[in-house]
Amino acid sequence: MAKQFLIICFIVCGWLNTQTVFAQETRPTQTIRGLVTDVASDAPLPLASIKILNTDIPATATNAEGQFVLPNIPVGRYDLQVSFMGYETEIVKDIVLTSAKEVNLEIRLKEHLGTLGEVVIRARVDKSRPLNKMTLTGARMLSTEEASRFAGGMDDPARLVSAYAGVASGLSDNGISIHGNSPGFLQWRLEDVEIPNPNHFADIGSYGGGLLTSLSSNLLGNSDFYTSAFPAEYNNAISGIFDMRLRNGNNQRFQHTFQLGILGINAASEGPLDKQGKASYIFNYRYSTVELLSKLSKSKDMSQSLNYQDLNFKLNFPTAHAGTFSFWTTALIDKVGPQMRKPSDWEYAEDAKDSRAKQTSAAAGLSHHYLWNNGGMLKTTLALTFSETNVWEGVYDALMNAKPVIDFKVRYTNAVLNSFFNKKYSSRHTNKTGVTITNMHYDMRFDMAPYYQQPLQRLSEGQGNTVLGSVYSSSLFNLSDDLSATVGINGQFLTLNKRWTLEPRLALKWQMTDKNSLGFAYGLYSRMEKLDVYFVKNPTTGQALVNKDLDFTRSQNVSLSYQHRLSDNLSIKIEPYYQYLTNIPVVAGSSYSLINRRSYYIGEQLVSEGRGYNYGVDVTLEKYMSHGLYYMVTASLFDSRYRGGDGKWYNTRFNRHYILNGLVGKEWMIGRSKRNVLSVNLRASLQGGDRYSPVNIPETLAHPDKETIYDERRAFQNELSPIFMLHYSISYRINCKKISHEFALKGLNATNYREYSGHAYNLHTGAIEPRRMKTTILNLLYRIDF
Repeated sequence: MAKQFLIICFIVCGWLNTQTVFAQETRPTQTIRGLVTDVASDAPLPLASIKILNTDIPATATNAEGQFVLPNIPVGRYDLQVSFMGYETEIVKDIVLTSAKEVNLEIRLKEHLGTLGEVVIRARVDKSRPLNKMTLTGARMLSTEEASRFAGGMDDPARLVSAYAGVASGLSDNGISIHGNSPGFLQWRLEDVEIPNPNHFADIGSYGGGLLTSLSSNLLGNSDFYTSAFPAEYNNAISGIFDMRLRNGNNQRFQHTFQLGILGINAASEGPLDKQGKASYIFNYRYSTVELLSKLSKSKDMSQSLNYQDLNFKLNFPTAHAGTFSFWTTALIDKVGPQMRKPSDWEYAEDAKDSRAKQTSAAAGLSHHYLWNNGGMLKTTLALTFSETNVWEGVYDALMNAKPVIDFKVRYTNAVLNSFFNKKYSSRHTNKTGVTITNMHYDMRFDMAPYYQQPLQRLSEGQGNTVLGSVYSSSLFNLSDDLSATVGINGQFLTLNKRWTLEPRLALKWQMTDKNSLGFAYGLYSRMEKLDVYFVKNPTTGQALVNKDLDFTRSQNVSLSYQHRLSDNLSIKIEPYYQYLTNIPVVAGSSYSLINRRSYYIGEQLVSEGRGYNYGVDVTLEKYMSHGLYYMVTASLFDSRYRGGDGKWYNTRFNRHYILNGLVGKEWMIGRSKRNVLSVNLRASLQGGDRYSPVNIPETLAHPDKETIYDERRAFQNELSPIFMLHYSISYRINCKKISHEFALKGLNATNYREYSGHAYNLHTGAIEPRRMKTTILNLLYRIDF
């Protein structure tokens, strides 16, 4: 029914769209705006030269506030060159200009260390270079335009990065496993603040992942994604960082978007808040399409489907003398209650379970950004994050009588203060020093029945407050035009159990020639566990919190990076790395380790005695968009192992050994006056199979509930066949005067790979067999910008 409804909407919109197209005779135009600043100090650069390459469009220059405007540019895709006396020339690639929305750029230039006033013509053409100036290696910039264009991205940054070297993810969830680490080891950040997992149905199906992102690509700006050593300002993460930004709304004109698709209905808007054109707003709201159709049709069957909605917005208020204030929010609400089948249709014992969940998550912050006259910059953010999860699970008998087996409720409310001072002391030295204090309030309980016919027992419970504090200082040294280094240190302290760390960070980058660069990074990192882990209660010890004294899980990372630019649009990058982990929580005398955590609850008594290591090499061959064509090939070879509480070494759950990805895409400017854009994108992925422990068949058959019992003495010894997946996206954008329409079809898993979800007892055959779930995600959508 949902597809039929969408197809009708597409036909109607297509007919209206066709009428609009034939009414146009000339190619629509649009405006490019931007701000040019110094990369180290954030100070605006006046009189910088702005030129669109390979066109006859006249160049322009920035004003006294570092701003520029290029009006009346025909729609299309462009490369922009920015140059300023005494600075390296920057080339901004792949600027997509549509008829409905202006493009607003933030461009940062690096000061040249040569003769003062010298004009430097060497251009920097590294489209993936991170935004954070303290980052010299181990990260890349994520473009929101790529998230909507790349096959497999599905407008979801988490699914997009699975195409990058060193990253693996599943189909039914978007959890990110970096170099064989658990997706739960990744930290999500928004506007300099750590936030709860920003995915719908987060941590339920898989710890660290979710179904799809709640962060709209209509609001997200370009962001940084870290896969190895990261600068000293980051704490409480050991595998990677997703450092995301919300862009400011257009402060000159109103712009709106409406999108109708299978995965959701979106409404977005942005524009000025005052007549002076300084303040702005931007927001996006999304609601589940299937849930809306369910309410319109009053269908009882559809009421059991996924229900989700999310809201994101940002208000920006620049002032003349007091700096810039901004207020931002992201929030989501999820509900799920699967439809129960008749007992005669049950195939596995799991089919008798009725699992229901409700999740609410939000983060809101007030940020202040102030540039001092002496070149310093102070930024302070006060934020509040909230997450609440309620899970209830019951099991039915043949007469459809339910008995509860899980009752879980957890609520976290964090108050966060993040403040840092950044100053460019000279062209050779920039320092960033800051503090982050997070007051965590928790209220949780977890009840579970040992067997289906037994009453619920309390496994964990906690209520109160604790504080995680972090202080850091990081310096960037430009030793020469070709050699840079960052040196920093981060310290953090957890009041819950008085644990603390002191973590050095170091990175070097040598630009050997215009085409070759070499990087090195080392860092010590640590991460506290999710609060539920600390409040496990062991039945033999009564009310004692057996895990409260767990130490931080720690990681030492060493990485190298070699990049060779084959041409202006083609480069290859080779990145070997080694990671050694200590203090991993494990069960004494067992192979169990929290490094393999996938479930949303923990009931074991743990000790911080586990170990682990990951090593390998990542290779990326990337051709940037030129003449409408781009491609990227990534390859990762790695080994990921851990030592359990029994002192033995095992494969981690995520040790796939290899991941290969190939992406290719082509754009054509077609239609009257070459105003419209047809885009076709493909991605093929081949990776090692899922790992699992052999099943202990006698114990499973003897279990009262036929629950699968794995042989943990041979943890993750077995591996399924390799995984091959094909993703695609096809879109057609029609640019009319001040309005644009887009039709798109985006699909995951065109090869119909069946994802492994564990072994289960088959009620009909009496066999214990692997469950393979068919997960194919399709999004057919129509979008209008005006």
